[in-house]
Amino acid sequence: MNIKELYIDYFVKKGHKEIPSAPVIPENDPSVLFNTAGMQPLVPYLKGEPHPCGKRLVNAQKCIRTNDLEEVGDTTHHTFFEMLGNWSLGDYFKEESIAYSYEFLTKYLNIPQERLAVTIFAGNGILPEDTESLEIWLSMGIDKNKIAKTSKDNFWIAGEVGPCGTDTEIFYWRSDDEIPEVFDPEDERWVEIWNNVFMQYNKDEKGNITNLPQKNVDTGMGLERIAAVLEGVNDNYLSSIWKDVIAEISDISSLPYSGNEKSMRIIADHIRTACFISADDAGIKPSNTDQGYILRRLIRRAIRHAKKLNIDISSNWEKRIAKVIISKYQKYYKELSKNEKIVYEVLKEEKTRFNKTLEKGLKEFEKIVSKIEEDTINKDLAFKLYDTYGFPIELTEELASEKHIKVDIDGFYEKFKAHQELSRNNSSEKFKGGLAGNSEIEIKYHTATHLLNAALKRVVNEDVHQKGSNITKERMRFDFSCDHKLTEEEKNKIEKLVNDWIEQGLKVNKEEMPKEVALASNAECMFPEKYPDIVTVYSIGDVSKELCGGPHVKNTKELGVFKIKKEEASSAGVRRIKAVLIEK
Repeated sequence: MNIKELYIDYFVKKGHKEIPSAPVIPENDPSVLFNTAGMQPLVPYLKGEPHPCGKRLVNAQKCIRTNDLEEVGDTTHHTFFEMLGNWSLGDYFKEESIAYSYEFLTKYLNIPQERLAVTIFAGNGILPEDTESLEIWLSMGIDKNKIAKTSKDNFWIAGEVGPCGTDTEIFYWRSDDEIPEVFDPEDERWVEIWNNVFMQYNKDEKGNITNLPQKNVDTGMGLERIAAVLEGVNDNYLSSIWKDVIAEISDISSLPYSGNEKSMRIIADHIRTACFISADDAGIKPSNTDQGYILRRLIRRAIRHAKKLNIDISSNWEKRIAKVIISKYQKYYKELSKNEKIVYEVLKEEKTRFNKTLEKGLKEFEKIVSKIEEDTINKDLAFKLYDTYGFPIELTEELASEKHIKVDIDGFYEKFKAHQELSRNNSSEKFKGGLAGNSEIEIKYHTATHLLNAALKRVVNEDVHQKGSNITKERMRFDFSCDHKLTEEEKNKIEKLVNDWIEQGLKVNKEEMPKEVALASNAECMFPEKYPDIVTVYSIGDVSKELCGGPHVKNTKELGVFKIKKEEASSAGVRRIKAVLIEK
């Protein structure tokens, strides 16, 4: 049995219900680009809503994180990864959580106790030291010298506001060196493998920390990292998770992994992530905004590194790698085989488009060279080639050296770092609202998406389906399947219909039922296969019925006035509406 199956089987035997992985494109938390943690789709339940599958849950969640994209290429970073998680929603707490983790690691994965160490919350003037976790670990036999106390790293919150709590992190000694008697969490030979968050608080926008209505446990263990640990490799890409993908890249390039590690890691990681994004039923295509921009950036970065390995870009190299990835994961994630052709098309089309961009870049390079006067490509021109035409600085240097021209490398990296910092800030802005997507206005917008979806079906076509959404405190954005630009008449009808429903004061009702019953009742949902056997269904009067995790307003009169601000194309066959709610 593999690690993932062993983990889920263990927690099912401990009374947990296995729930499906949520899609990588969030369905019920539309204020973020991707699901970044296993707990993200569970926020309403951590805040007190009853989960239809009970109080003990377990799964392997598909996650995508892009805030440290430039770090991918080292031994540990990945954009896509699988997070093994188990949750207690107001059921067991610290003692059982720690005992389960310890038993699974030492008895089921056979990790020697002496190779484990832990951190606990030290207290910070607002919350006290976590002496309870300290005593539990001591009772498990962990030596007191292998327990470190920190404040900064042992309080966990995803984003800036929302459910949060102190945590205890479990570390593994990943080195052949002698294990030190005293645990130093700053020693990089100690690798964090599991995080148990005791999520009993909520942090609001003013920074106030209050108790949640229930005490929860939220744990996370990265599959890629634990696999590398158990297989005794210090490079994640040498583990069984990556071996066949790396071997395929090596075969395509006729180069060994040794000496070409960075480019091969980037290609493997980025093609894998691109497969999962483009296979998602949300229908994301490469573009210059949001998820489409991330997808485009990943594919183009993989292409640049394929060029560095002298791979023939016009060949079907990307399809060969994607085939290996799909064959590895389709057992667990059916969308990969279902949308296999779409994945290949997305990769090929973006490759073709980027090759044309590179050709333009080469022409631009020749123009730059013909005009420079001091035999140096300055930082602005070097960065333009990188940012506009996708030229890595190494390519600019190589081309320049052939013409005996210098490049302002230091200046380029100054601009690059400034650009990188701006990208990180923009990314954090995109993500910080995600797990806080339960503010009053965001709840209103979430409910309004249901009304908009219903109105589109009545005005445009019954076959219209939601393809994605994004919510901020200022507006809602809704993507839907449609083969034409909406006319002014259609937009006016949609807007009037939504406002009529709001004015009627329709009640919003919540029910739990078997998924088959919900689907048989024509309840709308984006991805039926992603829901557990028991689902939550929200009905708005008799105009809307959807499978959804919530939260929603109680009555449509709470929404105010619905106003469409813009309607535009999102991608092929997908249109986008941006709308606002205005107080009366």
